[in-house]
Amino acid sequence: MARGRRMPGGLPGGMPGGKNNMMKQIQKMQEEMMKTQAALEEKEAEATAGGAAVTVKVNGKKQLSAVKIDPDVIDEDDIEMLEDLIIAAANEALAKIDEITSTEMGKFTGGMNIPGLF
Repeated sequence: MARGRRMPGGLPGGMPGGKNNMMKQIQKMQEEMMKTQAALEEKEAEATAGGAAVTVKVNGKKQLSAVKIDPDVIDEDDIEMLEDLIIAAANEALAKIDEITSTEMGKFTGGMNIPGLF
């Protein structure tokens, strides 16, 4: 390309709208991502374990928000089983929240997992 020659679109390299347009697009995308992240924090995921003996809810901030235990599964001689059911339900609920987050935020990253982004 000859020095000083402009490409179609009026800018070197033919970039329509130039840097200002690109910065506006990036800023808009950041705003949309922030709105999506705020909406994700309001989501909840629920999981059960032991045939619904234990039900756990986790919010989008990955915080446990509820635990329900069927009184029929409480056995003083086998507290370990109850602890295992709570862990299993909590882990499943956390995995569901991760999946919801990945799906929603993947809209911005084209499915790429960018560490530290979400």
